Amino acid sequence: MPTRARPSSVSDDAIAELYAAHWTRLVRLAWLLVRDQSVAEDAVQDAFVATHRKWDSIRDSGRVVAYLQTAVVNRCRSLQRHAVVVDRQNRADAGGADAPGRASHDSAEAGALAAADRHTMLEALERLPQRQREVLVLRYYEDLSEAQIAHTLDISPGSVKAHAHRALTTLRATMEQP
Repeated sequence: MPTRARPSSVSDDAIAELYAAHWTRLVRLAWLLVRDQSVAEDAVQDAFVATHRKWDSIRDSGRVVAYLQTAVVNRCRSLQRHAVVVDRQNRADAGGADAPGRASHDSAEAGALAAADRHTMLEALERLPQRQREVLVLRYYEDLSEAQIAHTLDISPGSVKAHAHRALTTLRATMEQP
């Protein structure tokens, strides 16, 4: 009597194939957005978990890779928003006498890393507003079309063009400075 593959084993196999094919690219995408390797890896891992959970509803639509990219971008946004809130709270609490263990200064290692020279383009890219940075990363790193970027970021194609134009104008001006 032949045995049928359980749906979960089918999704497990499909996710494993997607993982092997797209992990490195998606981690790089996330890193370009959050600039932290471990946070980027966590964001991509979370995206794969979400994809596995939603497998039955997205596998039929044929947009699994697009779902993964969108999940990575959204997770990066969420992590950045959370980091801002935590940082704001830590700054507010740091001056309190009843906040043991809270350092008011960065560690020596963090200071040394912050002082290290970075590549000029990455610095300029980092200074861009988040949406402009997302558009450029998706356009030039992920090689997505304007329509795909619009779908991934849930904005109009015209907004994609506007964000790309503003970002490229800013980058050109930054790179032309002596």
